[in-house]
Amino acid sequence: MKKRELLLGLLIVLMSWQVGAWLLDNQFLPGPFIVAQTFFSELMTGKLIGHFLVSLWRVLASVLLAIMLAAPAGLVLGQNERIDRFFAPIIYVLYPIPKIVFLPILLLLLGIGDISKIFIIFLILFFQILVLVRDSARTIEPKLLLSVRSLGAGRRALFRYVYIPASLPAILTALRQSVGTAVAVLYIAELFATQQGLGYYIYLSGNTLFNYPAMYAGVVAMSILGLGMYFGVDWLERRLVPWQHVSRK
Repeated sequence: MKKRELLLGLLIVLMSWQVGAWLLDNQFLPGPFIVAQTFFSELMTGKLIGHFLVSLWRVLASVLLAIMLAAPAGLVLGQNERIDRFFAPIIYVLYPIPKIVFLPILLLLLGIGDISKIFIIFLILFFQILVLVRDSARTIEPKLLLSVRSLGAGRRALFRYVYIPASLPAILTALRQSVGTAVAVLYIAELFATQQGLGYYIYLSGNTLFNYPAMYAGVVAMSILGLGMYFGVDWLERRLVPWQHVSRK
């Protein structure tokens, strides 16, 4: 997407927001200019940036953990029919379940710290990446594998030069699809037994302190977090799988 289109979309959102604030004329919906002032004020005091960094750490840790575990597992399942046949029923049962329902259980088992919050986001990303990478690995042409083996490539070389490059688009697609869900789950997770993170900041500002401009500033910060991750995946796609980007033009 071009920068001009992004700026136009942002302008439309801001104008709609301002018109809504004028029409409603209520403290519950401050205009974007007031929220922007509060946003930068909270940044200067260090309150908002601290919560932002905590949320960023939780999401990045979840993403890295999911990629490290789900991508190799998906490759193995996609290329080993016997192992896939064993695990397929388990994946079929667990994949459709909304993982957020496990949050109270994880809080009891793992405590109220970062681990439980990271793990619930990891669960969502893990299954998304696992299924897409498995399906992508299944589509690799046997002729390609035979030709690479004929050159003397072993299993390690096949994974490095065939399986992993072929599965990178699936991994990036899974990440792109999961970004919004991951940030939404992060917000819910940070409402429980914590005093750090953007979810806590938003809830505290709006429901406890009734500081609605600060609440919207937190929403803006969480939106920036989600958009930053989404654009980050786009950047990785341009660097790691440039042929995908060229094919879309």
